[in-house]
Amino acid sequence: MVQISKSDDFLKIKDRSFKSRLFIGTGKYPSTALMQESLLRSESEMVTVAVRRIQAAETGHEGLMETINWSKVWMLPNTAGCCNADEAIRVARLGRELAKIANQGENNFIKLEVIPDKRHLLPDPFGTLEAAEKLVKEGFTVLPYINADPLLAKRLEEVGCATVMPLGSPIGSGQGLLNQANIAMIIENANIPVVVDAGIGVPSEAAHAMEMGADAVLVNSAIALSGGPAAMAGAMAKAVQAGREAFLAGRLPRRSEASPSSPTSGLVNSKES
Repeated sequence: MVQISKSDDFLKIKDRSFKSRLFIGTGKYPSTALMQESLLRSESEMVTVAVRRIQAAETGHEGLMETINWSKVWMLPNTAGCCNADEAIRVARLGRELAKIANQGENNFIKLEVIPDKRHLLPDPFGTLEAAEKLVKEGFTVLPYINADPLLAKRLEEVGCATVMPLGSPIGSGQGLLNQANIAMIIENANIPVVVDAGIGVPSEAAHAMEMGADAVLVNSAIALSGGPAAMAGAMAKAVQAGREAFLAGRLPRRSEASPSSPTSGLVNSKES
């Protein structure tokens, strides 16, 4: 039987530990105030920021660096908007400088996204692997966003990535975990944390990912574009924690036949009554 201790159950990525297993994004919120409140309610300790959008001061990203208390939250810069490995590497280096501005000089984390497909937003496996190999050699802690491809996940682990981040379904689609079988294989074979990223639409899907054995989930659109972002962030936090505890406890094995929950011994014999 697994002994569950909430105080000892930390997610470890390279040399950093996180109590929360919910990562959230900072884009798409109706207002900065709602983003701040959602971050607080989520209890997340790692948030993603799109380096290119910060630099360009795109709508919704103005003043973001000053808005978040970086002494309490770990920055995860991402290479969103990059179409090839070379672009992703350049933006990753800018992301490291962005972390320094947030007084996180030791932060070498990068969420690696290489997405040339602007319609379906599916990551390029070849460009991702190429960029990952080079960034690892430069000392980055690489968290690559990938299709739910077990072979690619293992290869990325072999080249030194700190996690793998398979998509549940396309970015922002809210379709949930369409790739459950492949995600399960990735989890089974991985010796690094597996973070389910993209496609989660409701808390039950986040809980399901954790029940499967995922180490964490990353949620953005489902929180930011919901009717009540702060409330949804709180719900996601509870779902992730519940899913994690359920995974550690171990589910009831599936059976082909019913099994009575009440004892079958000591029953009253109708002939004796």
